[in-house]
Amino acid sequence: MRNTHILHVVGARPNFMKAAPVLRALGEHDSIRQTLVHTGQHYDFNLSEAFFQELGMPAPDVNLHVGSGSHAEQTAEIMKRFEPIVLERRPDVVIVYGDVNSTVAAALVCAKLRVPVAHVEAGLRSFDRSMPEEINRLLTDQVAELLFTPSQDGNDNLAREGIPLANVHLVGNVMIDTLMRMLPCARRHVPADLPERFVLVTLHRPANVDDVAWLGDILRLLTRISATTQVIFPVHPRTKRRLTAAGLNGSNHRGLHLFAVP
Repeated sequence: MRNTHILHVVGARPNFMKAAPVLRALGEHDSIRQTLVHTGQHYDFNLSEAFFQELGMPAPDVNLHVGSGSHAEQTAEIMKRFEPIVLERRPDVVIVYGDVNSTVAAALVCAKLRVPVAHVEAGLRSFDRSMPEEINRLLTDQVAELLFTPSQDGNDNLAREGIPLANVHLVGNVMIDTLMRMLPCARRHVPADLPERFVLVTLHRPANVDDVAWLGDILRLLTRISATTQVIFPVHPRTKRRLTAAGLNGSNHRGLHLFAVP
């Protein structure tokens, strides 16, 4: 009996953190052969290779080197470069992760080629179709044959959208697996002066940072919160650019701690 060939598609930081525990778990089975394809959607060291190293992921078998571009350009380029890989490698199942352009592009290619698609983190919805990620989620779940959901609300959303119950599997949040594995490393890097009680903020979605007035409101709210509770705010590069362009700066408040991340 031949081994099952599973091909994983990743392209951006959220994918890497979801794929790492799945690759590790499947790697324990001798009957499973795995191929890892990196689309290159995130392509510099801090957005890609550093994550592979820290998460203990194998080097990609294939890197499509797609790079940046508009949503249409990036999605189309991934599809164009990924299709020959599927035809050449002939996987039994292709696993896609999350909601980035690489996810929907790979899913569409496989649907056309009649290769089964498994979607890890299926069923999540913001119910905001102005978000490109929401469109990616909706389309991917419509063509996937195996839908692995992190929580019951994912199952409920898919049921409302007419996805057959037999295709949906509630498996939990694989990000928690990565969190638990990385906790010892994270604890070694905790600053000695970190307060026992604090608020951790991440902020990078275009809907939150591209509107200057809205971004200013968020920063003022964080400043008010920081009067009673320390606020730790690692600032995403996109957010930093928006804050700088808008002349917004919350770092002068003693309880609000902003620092740049790569």
